Amino acid sequence: MIAVDRDKLMRLADGLMVAVAVSLPWSTSATGILLVLWLLALIPALAWPAVRSEFTTAAGGLPALLTLLGLLGMAWAVDVSWAERWDGLDSFLKLAVIPLLFVQFRRSACGLWVFGGYLASCLALLVASTLVEFVPPFTAIPMHGDWVLVKNPATQSGEFITCVFGLLYLAVEFIERRQWLWLCAALAAVVGLLANVFFIATGRTALIVALVLVIAFAMTRLGTKGRAVLFAATVLAVTVAWVSSPYLRLRTISAWGDLMRYERTDARTSSGERVEFARMSIAFIRSAPLIGHGTGSIQSMFRQANLGRTGPIRFASTNPHNQTFAVAIQLGLLGAVVLWAMWIAHLLLFRGTGLAAWVGLIVVVQNVVGSLFNSHLFDFVQGWVYVVGVGVAGGMMLRQRAAQRPAARP
Repeated sequence: MIAVDRDKLMRLADGLMVAVAVSLPWSTSATGILLVLWLLALIPALAWPAVRSEFTTAAGGLPALLTLLGLLGMAWAVDVSWAERWDGLDSFLKLAVIPLLFVQFRRSACGLWVFGGYLASCLALLVASTLVEFVPPFTAIPMHGDWVLVKNPATQSGEFITCVFGLLYLAVEFIERRQWLWLCAALAAVVGLLANVFFIATGRTALIVALVLVIAFAMTRLGTKGRAVLFAATVLAVTVAWVSSPYLRLRTISAWGDLMRYERTDARTSSGERVEFARMSIAFIRSAPLIGHGTGSIQSMFRQANLGRTGPIRFASTNPHNQTFAVAIQLGLLGAVVLWAMWIAHLLLFRGTGLAAWVGLIVVVQNVVGSLFNSHLFDFVQGWVYVVGVGVAGGMMLRQRAAQRPAARP
C-alpha cells in the first residue's frame, strides 16, 4: 500500500515539476506556489537512503554544503537585522533542492517533459511578445517595461538563448535522422527567438553567454564541417542583426559609452555602477577574507560604505552584480571556494553525449558566465532555472549511467 502511494505521489511530483518549468518564464508567484506543492508531493515519496547517497556526492553535496554555510553564516552577521539574515538565507535555500531532483529524476522518465514544457512556455512568450509589439489590437496591452511583456529584457533574453541552443542540438539530430519538417520547425523557432533578442529585448549578458555557448556547441557537438557551418552562420546572423537593428547597436555600444562617461564625469551609469560595486565588494572581502561578514550582510555593508559618500553610488545595494562577490562578502573565501567547486562538479557531471548532457551544460555555462556580471544564483528566475535544469538533467544523466553500467558479477 505504501509503495502504491509513493508511486502516485512521485507521478504527481513529476507533473508539478513540469508545471514549474512552464511557469518559470511567466510568473514568480505561480512558480513559488507550484514549488511548495511539488515539495509536499515529493518528500513523502522519497527513499531517504537514496537522498543520503546523493548528499555524499560532489554534485549533490556541494549545493547542500553551500546552503549549510549560508545557514551558519547567520550566526556571525554583525549589525545585521534578523529580517536581513533570513532574506540572505533565502537566496541559498534553493540550492538544497538539487540533490532532491537528482533522486527524483534518477527514477522518473519525465525529464524530457520538463525540458519540453519550458521550451513550449518560452515559445508561447515569444508569440505573445511579438503580438504585443507588432499586431493591433494586441499593441494596446500594457508592457511590463523596456518593451517586455513580463519580467525584464535580461531575464527574457537569457531564457530565449537557453532555448536557442537546445533547439540547435535538436536541429543536428533532425539532420542526422533526415527529419526535414522537424528541422524547418526548429530553425524557424531559432530565428524567431534570436530576432526577439536582437530587435526587441536585448540583454547584454545574454549576448556574451551566446558567444560562449556557440564555442561550446561547436567543440562538443559538431565535427569539422559542422563547426565551419556554425561559425559562418553565426557571423552572418551577427552581421545582419548589427546592420539592421539600431536597438542592438545602442544596447551594445552604450555599455562602453556609459563606462567612459562614468570615468570622465563621475556620472551614475549602469556600467559605472558595476565598476563601483566591484571596488566596494573587493574591499568588503578583504576586511573579512576567511568567513565573510555573515549571511544577509550585503545591504548592511553597502549602507555603511555609503555613509557620507558623494560619488555616483549613494544607495545600499543588495546585489553586487557578481555571484562570487555576493557569496564571498557573506561567507568569505570559504564560501567562494565551495561555490566554484559546485560549478565545476556540475560541469563534470554533464560530460558525455545526449540531450540531457547538453541541456545541463547549457544551464551551467549560462550561469557561470552570467554570474560574472550578475548574482544569478540569487535571482529568482535565473536561480531556479539553474536548480531545475541541473537537477532534472543531472538526474537523467545519473539514470543513464546506471543503465549503462555493466551488471555486477556474482
